Amino acid sequence: QLQLVESGGGSVQAGGSLRLSCAASGRLFSSYPMGWFRQAPGKEREFVAALNWSGGNTIYADSVKRRFTISRDNAKNTVYLQMNSLKPEDTAVYLCAAHTDLAWDYWGQGTQVTVSS
Repeated sequence: QLQLVESGGGSVQAGGSLRLSCAASGRLFSSYPMGWFRQAPGKEREFVAALNWSGGNTIYADSVKRRFTISRDNAKNTVYLQMNSLKPEDTAVYLCAAHTDLAWDYWGQGTQVTVSS
């Protein structure tokens, strides 16, 4: 079992930055690929970014490339999402997730990010 708790959300103006954290408790955190997703009101949950167990391989949604950076610190059981040049359309609840062999099986409860114009 893995428990995930996000933090770092808040309200910022367009062009600002936020750094989200996802703290994991449980065994084998360092073995899981981790990802960030987001869900805006009335919209489907969408993929934002992910990285492999070591952090050496990353992937991003086109909408956040060159603005967001995903990273992890396995010694601290934490994954991060650095968000720069934020836009109003980035407003959403951001959730972190861990990928087992089959699917994104473990999810946090999310942290709200609001970007005003």
